[in-house]
Amino acid sequence: MRIDGRLAKMVIRPRPRVSHKGSFGKVLLIGGSYPYNGAIILSALASVHAGAGLVTVATEKDNISALHSQLPEAMAFDVYDFSLLKQQIELADVLLIGPGLGESVLAGKILDLVLTGVQVHQSLIIDGSALNLLAQENSVHWQTQRLVLTPHQKEWERLSGLPISEQNEDNTQEALRCFPDQTVLVAKSHASKIYQGHQIGYLDVGGPYQATGGMGDTLAGMIAAFVAQFPTDFFASVAAATYLHSAIADELAQEAYVVLPSAISKAIPKWMKKLSEAPEMDEVFL
Repeated sequence: MRIDGRLAKMVIRPRPRVSHKGSFGKVLLIGGSYPYNGAIILSALASVHAGAGLVTVATEKDNISALHSQLPEAMAFDVYDFSLLKQQIELADVLLIGPGLGESVLAGKILDLVLTGVQVHQSLIIDGSALNLLAQENSVHWQTQRLVLTPHQKEWERLSGLPISEQNEDNTQEALRCFPDQTVLVAKSHASKIYQGHQIGYLDVGGPYQATGGMGDTLAGMIAAFVAQFPTDFFASVAAATYLHSAIADELAQEAYVVLPSAISKAIPKWMKKLSEAPEMDEVFL
């Protein structure tokens, strides 16, 4: 199936008048270890701008001031306070782990806390270095069906065992059988695809102007916000966020040689407004 503005418009609906911040999901973002501190800040910027109702960030204590200087709307706490981390895992609707997490022993322990603490009703997004840590796990007892994996080709090679040259559609679908049935795979490349079971979504947006650090962190944050707000169709919510991420970049690239991830985040609310209100798709930039 083609993933485009029509799908995004189906997902992004006007907000009901009778609602509050809890109506739009509680998102917990986990990552940002030295020297990758900025990654989780970019994810948080994307989640807040994409409309998540409550965003909490678990990161290194020294990173919290930098986060709040750019995003006072987010809450934050020390990721190494494991007692508090366990509490926050229980409270979240959506968990995102990985942006800037690193691959230390402590990072592995944090991933284990998430994998054992996630509940059946929660959505779990695994990104960045958490994908590499996951590849090192002997086995995982998945406690939620609502799993999103967001690897680039090398990360998918480590996780699936498929060399990049063998990452075709049939092999990728077969490798996904090792994960919960509802798992959504965002296979990032110059021609990204989105998989869920036998369903494959194709994108024709995006370009080389997105090849810069932090782009994947921003996408992961957007996916977290969309899954939190629009939980009914899991695949469609992930696909709409992925489409919007690159569609915004396409527009910004008309006047920019390189598109910064933070610039994408700033543009998200305007795009969501247009998509939620336009009666016909020719009124929406595509």
